[in-house]
Amino acid sequence: MNSEKIRNFTDAELVQQRTELSDELFKLKFQLRMGQSESLRKMRGLKKDIARVLTIQREKQLAAIKTGTEKK
Repeated sequence: MNSEKIRNFTDAELVQQRTELSDELFKLKFQLRMGQSESLRKMRGLKKDIARVLTIQREKQLAAIKTGTEKK
């Protein structure tokens, strides 16, 4: 998933995307521990996607604070 696609998401979509990615990562970790999967590459990709989503959420939050439209 590229960052330009993520930047077009709304705040609610970003939260939903982060939740879905976190759930998928949890399932992969569980499978790895049970010996059912050896998909380290996919786990690394999911971690990076989660980091991208969190980064863009923070950028939007800082932009809102800068423009004075902070949600409290």
